[in-house]
Amino acid sequence: MKTDTPGDKNSQTIHRRLPPLSALRCFEAAARLESFTRAGEALHLTHGAISRAVRALEDDLGTRLFERRSHRVFLTDAGRELLHSVANAFDLIDAAARKLRAPAQRAPWVLSCEPTLLMRWLIPRIPAFFAAHPDIPLQLVAGGGPFDFGQGIDLAIRRNDFPWQRGTQAQWLFDEAIGPVCRPEQAARWTRDDSASVQLADRAPRLHSATRPQAWDRWSDLKGQQQAPGSEQVFEHFYFSLQAAVAGLGLAIAPWQLARDDLESGLLVAPCGFIADGSAYYLLSPEAIEPDSPVACLLDWLREQAA
Repeated sequence: MKTDTPGDKNSQTIHRRLPPLSALRCFEAAARLESFTRAGEALHLTHGAISRAVRALEDDLGTRLFERRSHRVFLTDAGRELLHSVANAFDLIDAAARKLRAPAQRAPWVLSCEPTLLMRWLIPRIPAFFAAHPDIPLQLVAGGGPFDFGQGIDLAIRRNDFPWQRGTQAQWLFDEAIGPVCRPEQAARWTRDDSASVQLADRAPRLHSATRPQAWDRWSDLKGQQQAPGSEQVFEHFYFSLQAAVAGLGLAIAPWQLARDDLESGLLVAPCGFIADGSAYYLLSPEAIEPDSPVACLLDWLREQAA
């Protein structure tokens, strides 16, 4: 086993007796340019400094490296052998230095997120993440339901309402909670307040999302409220049903995270509150998340935003 302990029989300090690096630099430049003068110009040294460095190297090695003829120098056989080794060594050092000075940028982490959650919750908050972590490249893409990590997706945010790919690692983000929302001035019209709780008024117009068609029924079962049939409209995504609620078209059944910004701004109110529906959202990855990794940092930030 190699050691760096002076006196040890395996010490590299005993077995590795290298010529001075400065002398090798002068030798390599002179050999490459076939001139001590031009080597001096390249290294910003005098002709005499190059000559002395080469002579010291020849004395150290015990052999001539150059033949001097007029104003030019030519390598001896020993010089050509040394140049080959020195050039290879310098190339290795140069490659390692370039790699360390300008490390390759990792391709962005591709994060797939359900479209309405992406639009109404993640995108409004993500600038703060980029500002706090400019060294973590992240690309957001919209996607819902099943997916394949082998198709260019590194991470995904999904609700646990479908089977996940085998081996998927799931990290909890937040529990789902749903409830009706509407414009503030319409809350009194479409709800009634009895002795126990706020109830939906008979025939209050309901707005549905086609991506979760049973959401109203699920909420009614959880709340124990049965509403007389009224007018209904179905929209392709929660985003559209929430915009319809903002426009005053009716009561939209909405997850709290999707409506929270409109609730905080006063555009919408939730007259009956929200209730957990038993599902939750998770950050999914193909492998376990290493502590202190960029993905672990993203996970912590997502949980903070969901609180």
